[in-house]
Amino acid sequence: MRRNLLPVLALLFGTLFLFLGNGLQGLLLPVRGSAEGYSNEVLGLLGTTWASGFVIGCFVAPNVVRRIGHVRAFSGFLSLICLNVLLTGLLVDQNTWLVLRAITGFSTAGTSMIIESWLNERATTESRGTIFSFYISITLFGVVGGQLMVPFGDVSTQALFMVCGILYCVAALPTTLSKAASPQPLKRARLDLPGLFRTSPIACVGILLIGIANGAYGTLGAVFGTRAGLDNGAVAAMVSITIFAGAIMQFPAGRLSDNMDRRYVLAGLSAAAALAGLAIAVIRPTDVYGIVVLVAIYGAAANALYPIAVAHANDFAAPEDFVKVSGGLLLLFGIGTIIGPTLGGPVMSWAGPHALFAVTAGAHILVTAYAIVRSRQRAAVPSGDREAYTTAAASTAPLATPESLSLDPRAQAETGADSNLKKEAP
Repeated sequence: MRRNLLPVLALLFGTLFLFLGNGLQGLLLPVRGSAEGYSNEVLGLLGTTWASGFVIGCFVAPNVVRRIGHVRAFSGFLSLICLNVLLTGLLVDQNTWLVLRAITGFSTAGTSMIIESWLNERATTESRGTIFSFYISITLFGVVGGQLMVPFGDVSTQALFMVCGILYCVAALPTTLSKAASPQPLKRARLDLPGLFRTSPIACVGILLIGIANGAYGTLGAVFGTRAGLDNGAVAAMVSITIFAGAIMQFPAGRLSDNMDRRYVLAGLSAAAALAGLAIAVIRPTDVYGIVVLVAIYGAAANALYPIAVAHANDFAAPEDFVKVSGGLLLLFGIGTIIGPTLGGPVMSWAGPHALFAVTAGAHILVTAYAIVRSRQRAAVPSGDREAYTTAAASTAPLATPESLSLDPRAQAETGADSNLKKEAP
């Protein structure tokens, strides 16, 4: 393990600080926005614009990198992120924040894709699995670590925005000072959404709905916490425990889905997430312990859904189509994260902060129902022929890029040729 990680240790160090900044900024904005009296609709649009910029960046960033190179592109993207977070602290205006958030999402996609392509270039067949696992772990701990910084600063001042800028500056050092040769040009995403739907309807519909639920909670969860009367420390703990619970739950849920019809696991976990969400929406708990317990149950179930849906789609696809299939699912997840906060904000304004979980529960109920319907229309792949379950960064981190798929060991079956999807639903 030590031999495998040494060549990419500097890149992983930079990745940690990049996601520390992402986690801090992602929680700081809704907490500060709530303190400024911004409406739920505006706070929801902060997530919508970020996700929109990120999705666009996944398609446009490769062209930027091809024109000016990895190092210059990375420096440019990271400079924009740093500039934006400092301007956000200086210019406390909701319309300005929305524009800056879209640019940040676009630039975050670019920086993530460049780091992932660099890691992919340095990884060998033997080290790829280890590097991929460490990368996912670092993104997880980085986001959570950044969120937990919020209680240690005064959100009403510019201090935390400056700390965020410092984190991004540190993230730039390993890549910009590296003597290593630049990796190959970034790959264009190859998508076939109609073919993907024919391959796995439940994966397509399910991941879109999962994106709606995760996007709504990921953007507005902190707003819910502040509106429910929690202090900044409790809000940070609530948001972080959701991610950790989801990360821990992925392993038993994945093991279970390897031994039974994954659609039943999707239905069961979605039902659990829906019940936890409905409990919050109906009971409307106000004490911190009740909220944290219910949110932990919600996070454990909701954040385990994405990788199971991806594994189910790959059960019915040829191994060489892993990047194409997973890239299409990432796009659907990204579209869902755009819809979720756009829908959640007005619902919270109309029915109160706890109604956020009525939105997530609605999405999870639809996943449960559709998974059961699909399980009656097509037989499951025998357990011995299934794609091995693997955790996915997109389930707990805000979003992942198509470049991260190339780093996944499962992508090494990719031949470079466009092959037909293996099976179609009847």
